[in-house]
Amino acid sequence: MGLGFYIVMAAQFFSALADNALLIAAISVLLDLNAPAEQVPLLKFFFTFSYVALAAFVGAFADSMPKWRVMLISNTIKIFGCALMFLDLHPLAAYAVVGLGAAAYSPAKYGILTEMLPASKLVVANGWIEGLTVSAIIFGTLLGGILIRPELTQWAFNHGLPSFGPFFNSPTDVSILFIGVLYLIAAIFNYYVPDTGVDHKPLKNDPIFLIREFGHCVSLLWRDKLGQISLSVTTLFWGAGATLQFIVLDWAFSNLDMKLSDATNLQGGVAFGVAVGSVLAAKFVSLRNSASVIPLGIAMGLCMIIMVFIHNPVVAGVLMLSVGALAGFFVVPMNALLQHRGHVLMGAGHSIAVQNFNENLSILVMTGLYALLVKSGLAVNIVIVVFGLFIAVSMLLIKRWHEANQREFDSLALLDNHKHQ
Repeated sequence: MGLGFYIVMAAQFFSALADNALLIAAISVLLDLNAPAEQVPLLKFFFTFSYVALAAFVGAFADSMPKWRVMLISNTIKIFGCALMFLDLHPLAAYAVVGLGAAAYSPAKYGILTEMLPASKLVVANGWIEGLTVSAIIFGTLLGGILIRPELTQWAFNHGLPSFGPFFNSPTDVSILFIGVLYLIAAIFNYYVPDTGVDHKPLKNDPIFLIREFGHCVSLLWRDKLGQISLSVTTLFWGAGATLQFIVLDWAFSNLDMKLSDATNLQGGVAFGVAVGSVLAAKFVSLRNSASVIPLGIAMGLCMIIMVFIHNPVVAGVLMLSVGALAGFFVVPMNALLQHRGHVLMGAGHSIAVQNFNENLSILVMTGLYALLVKSGLAVNIVIVVFGLFIAVSMLLIKRWHEANQREFDSLALLDNHKHQ
């Protein structure tokens, strides 16, 4: 893979680690403020808003300069958002700034893979990056749960960490300071990501042109016979995954009588399962056979319904691991297929921006709906059943859509078209 690839992986790990630890810290702040319960899932809504609002511009921005520079600028925005939360700006607003940095970071992070590597290595590379990202979710979630514990703060102050009045006197302040250090480590790795030597397109100054160009790219990918299937799967997956983060917390409190710092272990279990599934997919699924994993998405939705019958923490952990493994095994090949088709059709940065737009629009809709359900007082077990059925039925419909496409056209031939272009 080369040293540059592993530097990108390290930068991605520490940046994602900080993102997920900061989410737990933000939830802790909302609980300390006695904020309405629906504000917790709205954290993800505010974080992903920039992905959707700026989708027409971040792809062009990522393609306008070396990817390492885009990643460094974007990570600096994340550091600023983290600092704002430390200075007691409302968590929803501060986490929205972090989301702005993440929106600009993502096209560069994924786009550089297609610049560094041949198509034959994209599934393996995606296994790496998704596995490390999910590892960062695991450890970031667990780290966030550890950092918000009052005993850790007391230990830190007892060992010489100074207190600075209202800005640095709580477990959350200590956790946010530590998370800021993680962002700085990511920035150092960003600086040493090598230039791939790919020509860059000057950033157009006309926003109308960029919006029209982006609309064309969205239409192009949705019309592509393989692009539309892989985009449907990843869009559904990321919307469901973001919502599941908060469902697991509510479920752990309701069915397992866990507090936030303990419930994060279950979130970590899902993420660990995704990491395992990602590694297995990278080993056993080729780019040409990527669509064969779609039925696992149906199985994942059905497994989630079992959550309502679980009241034992150990059994709950095993179930979360299983759900995560199914998710990881089917999403990594789909993600690689989507990146390959996008790279062939429109270029890496634009392709990832289109993918982010659709996936994060799904996150906005699904977490927004979940916030409304929480506000309405609907029991979490009912929400879980509806959610699981929705995933299973949606994946079944996508499977039939793909089968219809195959009958109409030899979609595998699309994988080879780029050789003749």
